[in-house]
Amino acid sequence: MQDVREWPSSLAALVRRHRDPVVVQALRSTVAATIAYVIAKWLSPEPAPLTAPLTALLVVQVTLFATLKTSVRRVNAVVAGVLVAIAFSLLVGLTWWSLALVILAGLGVGHLVRVDEFVVEVAISAMLVLGVTTVGSTAWARIVETLIGAVVGLACNLLLAPPVWTGQASESIDGLARRMRQLMLRMGDEVTDGIPVERAAARLHEARRLDHDIADVDAALRQAEDSLRLNPRVREGLLHRVVLRTGLDTLEICTVVLRVLARTFTDLTKQRAPEPLFSPQTGALVRQLLCEISDAVVSYAVLVTTDVSVSAESAEDRLAAELRQAGTTRDKLAQVLLEEVQQDVSNWQLYGAVLTEVNRILDEMDTEHRSQRLLEELDRHTREQREKRPHLTRLADKLGAPVRSHRNRQDPQRRSP
Repeated sequence: MQDVREWPSSLAALVRRHRDPVVVQALRSTVAATIAYVIAKWLSPEPAPLTAPLTALLVVQVTLFATLKTSVRRVNAVVAGVLVAIAFSLLVGLTWWSLALVILAGLGVGHLVRVDEFVVEVAISAMLVLGVTTVGSTAWARIVETLIGAVVGLACNLLLAPPVWTGQASESIDGLARRMRQLMLRMGDEVTDGIPVERAAARLHEARRLDHDIADVDAALRQAEDSLRLNPRVREGLLHRVVLRTGLDTLEICTVVLRVLARTFTDLTKQRAPEPLFSPQTGALVRQLLCEISDAVVSYAVLVTTDVSVSAESAEDRLAAELRQAGTTRDKLAQVLLEEVQQDVSNWQLYGAVLTEVNRILDEMDTEHRSQRLLEELDRHTREQREKRPHLTRLADKLGAPVRSHRNRQDPQRRSP
């Protein structure tokens, strides 16, 4: 009976595990490589057409957009390498110096045809084809096998729709916001105490380590952006990408400002040690303000990552209320600091820096500022797409197709990301 009761939890863990990017990548690559090999056995004259499964293995990616991009580049690389090998085979055989020339020519041609990460594949294909006797038939077989692998890789992602990885990106953004909140709370708890300089410096190093978290979140967001491109299950892929990207940019700016604020606290500790950073009244306001800002950071992350319109509206209202409360506390703190500076001007620069850095964080998370930035990013992306595809734009204009402006759409900050 105990084993039976454990089945639901095991099944839930299995369901969560099957969406893991590593598992998805392994399963798709295995299926695509196997199917490509079976098809190549029917169509290729080679007894062991391993180029097809190799191509499928390298082509299949977690996202459909990455698969299409990789397929085109890899096919171009293989075809270019085969052409280089054919050209050399007509002139010379396989010797050490001809091999060196083939490798050099393959790498050069790879850069000319702009296959990016598959530049080495051009030289590899040329060496493999040049190293056999029947160059003509082998070259044709290698091209066929490469096309089979690329087509199978594409078909696997078309038939088995790739997942949308916005969930992982959302969790990464939310985790970053909560780590920022914990750091702010610890900094707020220490402003009324006479902490040693070493502890203040430790908070500064902790703030600097948030840069590594930004890099991890950015990697997860890039994967999510790729999964939204050309995905039939996503209706507003561009809007989703812009919402997530601008949200991460805002949190990154707030992280930088938080690091500067930690440096200001460290400088204050050096000047005032062993006394507290602020007087009891001022310290209480600083602690309250940091607590309110930390709550607003988490609410901002929730707003960015919420995928239901009603929940997004609720998150936006909560963020606006928290920012208003933080603004009120900021004004009280500014008045108290002004009175203290009038009595003692020794720390007026650092006190002013604290207010400046707090204002920057509040301004970055302002809802109106966010809406304006979303509209600017959407317009920029639309303009870039029109410039990249002028022929399609002119054709649409001739056909009288209406061009939708992002400014005429529903307010982006109330849309699901």
